[in-house]
Amino acid sequence: MEKHSKIYIAGHRGLVGSAVFRNLKSLGFDNFIFTPSQDYDLRNQKEVEAFFEREKPEYVFLAAAKVGGIVANTTYRAEFIYDNLMIQTNIIHQSYVWGVKKLLFLGSSCIYPKSCPQPMREDALLTDILEYTNEPYALSKIAGIKTIESYNLQYGTNFIAVMPTNLYGRNDNFDLEKSHVLPALLRKLHLGKALKNNDFGAIKIDFNRNPVEGINGNASKQEIVDVLNKYGITEQSVKLWGSGNPRREFLHADDLADACVFLMQNVDFKDILSRDFNVINPVFPLTKPEIRNTHINIGTGVDLSIGELAGFIQKDVVKYKGEVIWDSEKPDGTFQKLLDVSKLKSFGWNEKIDLKDGISEVYTEYCNEIS
Repeated sequence: MEKHSKIYIAGHRGLVGSAVFRNLKSLGFDNFIFTPSQDYDLRNQKEVEAFFEREKPEYVFLAAAKVGGIVANTTYRAEFIYDNLMIQTNIIHQSYVWGVKKLLFLGSSCIYPKSCPQPMREDALLTDILEYTNEPYALSKIAGIKTIESYNLQYGTNFIAVMPTNLYGRNDNFDLEKSHVLPALLRKLHLGKALKNNDFGAIKIDFNRNPVEGINGNASKQEIVDVLNKYGITEQSVKLWGSGNPRREFLHADDLADACVFLMQNVDFKDILSRDFNVINPVFPLTKPEIRNTHINIGTGVDLSIGELAGFIQKDVVKYKGEVIWDSEKPDGTFQKLLDVSKLKSFGWNEKIDLKDGISEVYTEYCNEIS
């Protein structure tokens, strides 16, 4: 990519897209185009086609997606598969039609089987059944990987797919119903601390920034307490989903963005072919040998239990002095999701942000945003 190359970041306001934007700007890139969600419906084929015809981007970061935690994935199964299939298929196809030089597609580590050997290697894809709670989302991301592989093999496009581990960082989603585990823990314990201290001023500020089920800071004290109780937050304790035993790996979104930009600048599809399949000078359509699992895991290669994570956030970050209760009747999801990142490291990239430092920074930013 050249500094003035026309770069399209799909999902530029989200956790990943905004981090990619910040990273590229810091490196001196200055020619960006976006599709803000209030102006574009990326599920609409005609709208996406018209956008590409008008703008003709040279490079595409496909970070737009419908995402969420266990509750959202379980509740909105149809939306998670439909929205993601439509968004990614439209953008990938139009990138081919309009001659995009390179595209990077963001997937998720939930693509791997529920009982996948740990750490999870790229070649474990489609070797067993998926975790039920996020099966629709995982299937859509698998379809994205296979769409990219298929376009590359038939048309010779230079599209790559990356599978990040669990992410956190600036612009994360702190919705109590739809957020991922780390921001959910931060906000629940933050609100638990405020409720225990009878600090309704802090709670009202938080609710005004992020209303819960339509309840904002202007609601009555009882309405606010009722909705907090519904999500397991009382004056004495905070109830968290599951047993706390499952293990998860976490990567700061800024590290993910750095890895994505590194791969866009340094690794092409042909490099993956030569590394993994000994194909040096491919002729497209490439029909032999069988090419599968060309995606690249992005993570740290280190995990911890959700219980350990919650304990650190409770004691060292939020400093909540109430009781934490684990609701073992709620689903845990997959027990462990640790990525094998040897392929990524072989290309020369390593993470930079320590997990504890990163979480503390995110909480500080969250408090500053709602203050």
